[in-house]
Amino acid sequence: MEEPFLMNLFLNRTRASARCAAAWAAALLLAGAVHAQDSAPSAEPPAKVAAPASASAADPAALLEARDSAAQHAPASAPEPAAAAAPTNATAPGNNASTAPTAPAAQPADAAPSDTVAADPPKARIDARAANQRQDLWQRIRNGFAVPDLQSERVRKWEQYYAGKPDYVQRMTTRGARYLFHIVEEIEKRGMPLDLALLPFAESAFNPQASSSAKASGIWQFMPATGKDFALRQNLFRDDRRDVLASTRAALDYLQRLHKMMGGDWHLALAAYNWGQGNVLRAVSINRNAGKSTGYEHLPMPDETKNYIPKLQAIKNLVMAPENLGLQLPQLDNHPYFMSVNIERDIDVSRAASMAGLTLDEFQALNPQMNKPVILAAGTPQVLLPYDNANRFVQELAASRTPLASWTAWVAPRTLKPAEAARQVGMDEAQLREVNRIPDRMLVKAGSTLLVPRSGRVTQDVTVQVADNASIGFSPEARPMRRVSFKAGRRGESVAAVAKRHGVSPQAVAAWNKVGPNAQFKAGQAVVVMLPASTTRVALAAAAAEVVPMATHKKGAAPRQAAAKVRTGTQTRVATTAPSKISKTKVRAEASTKGKPAARKA
Repeated sequence: MEEPFLMNLFLNRTRASARCAAAWAAALLLAGAVHAQDSAPSAEPPAKVAAPASASAADPAALLEARDSAAQHAPASAPEPAAAAAPTNATAPGNNASTAPTAPAAQPADAAPSDTVAADPPKARIDARAANQRQDLWQRIRNGFAVPDLQSERVRKWEQYYAGKPDYVQRMTTRGARYLFHIVEEIEKRGMPLDLALLPFAESAFNPQASSSAKASGIWQFMPATGKDFALRQNLFRDDRRDVLASTRAALDYLQRLHKMMGGDWHLALAAYNWGQGNVLRAVSINRNAGKSTGYEHLPMPDETKNYIPKLQAIKNLVMAPENLGLQLPQLDNHPYFMSVNIERDIDVSRAASMAGLTLDEFQALNPQMNKPVILAAGTPQVLLPYDNANRFVQELAASRTPLASWTAWVAPRTLKPAEAARQVGMDEAQLREVNRIPDRMLVKAGSTLLVPRSGRVTQDVTVQVADNASIGFSPEARPMRRVSFKAGRRGESVAAVAKRHGVSPQAVAAWNKVGPNAQFKAGQAVVVMLPASTTRVALAAAAAEVVPMATHKKGAAPRQAAAKVRTGTQTRVATTAPSKISKTKVRAEASTKGKPAARKA
């Protein structure tokens, strides 16, 4: 019973598997037809042999059986006619003779050199009947290399780096195994070089949660603004820069645009992916105007970009011949790792992982775009699951009779204190702050979306409007202020000096004292500042306390510190103050609520 169910799921619920099945069908049947055509006498057209009705398009084994049947019914083989061999890109790194494209037609001697790069050479024909082509995704990637090789000291440096970190390479390639088949399929569909499938190794080591100091995120390391340019939604509940399917689509769109913008030069396109197209175009223009080469290796660039393509080339060399670096690649089968499964109701991330029989880490490795512990079906209508777990998930989802989500979204009707918001949704304030990352001394702005527990009364899932546009905003709480007055010293004091000492702006001090920002307070003149009521007593004592001398030193004696009583509010403490500052200082602190002076206490 489970096999037909999974087959139906395979055929109807995943685009990746459908493309894979179609590709297998086309490749295998074409291989059988080509074999029959090449073997038949030229006077007869090749026979069309249909696959048996029982051979499903999703069953590679059945397709192979159909192909073998076609080969058996073909006429006796005849010598194949000689054909020009297509140039292959699957050679060892450094063999430039075999990887260079076919030379273009000769140009007149006076023709100016062109800055454009010739179109990529046709890829070598893959024999779909060969076992290694059907089973080894690494070999499929090698056969699709088309970006010109780069040989430099920087490449060797990166080769040595990876050769010295076999454990790191093992972790990186094991992570990449989850995503590479999908990426290869998407690249081949666009006719792009498969060197690009290795780019996430250089960008993020295939860590979908990777985030840079510049706020780039995901396996393709999209910056926030670039992600928005390529329709990668970033909101409270999800960040599509980390979404495997969406970010791969966006990265290939971006690379295709850069390739065209850079005149067909993949090295410049990759440099632009790292450094920005505007920077690369300016560097090309500078070199062209100076009569210098406009090739990647000759452009003035930051060190990161100078190392970017050598790093990718080193990874390419590692994949091409890992034994040359003393490394070993994990086995990578040439078939999909995951499939997409539709969801129609909001569901907790932990619940979805449990229903699929996965750990939370395993589930999040394929669905890393979730920012919150709940998946909103209106914004994320599908999840990715390994093939072996998809059937279980769908069956448990259909059989579930309990609520799938324990969280939902709540929109603040007005600007609220976190405590008030927590009271309205029936939630502990500390939990509300933690789940929604609300900073201290901040108010939640009106229209902000908060993640709150889903009560039994809530039956509706979150709407598309909220799921796609949820955001949260904060504003500082209005803090009570303390009015502090004191007298300027015997030499007077500037507005700017008072402002600096109390950590406020000169304009604020000027407004409080009704003077200009560049004014000078005279000796003994009363000065007023407004300080937060939470300011510590020690900080207030420096400018807003009454200091009474307790001891002085004799004239001519070495200066020494004297103890003084510092009276602040109702408490008195002993402070150590330089005697020269005690005898001349008399400051007064006045506290008030709502700006009115409070009565002084003895």
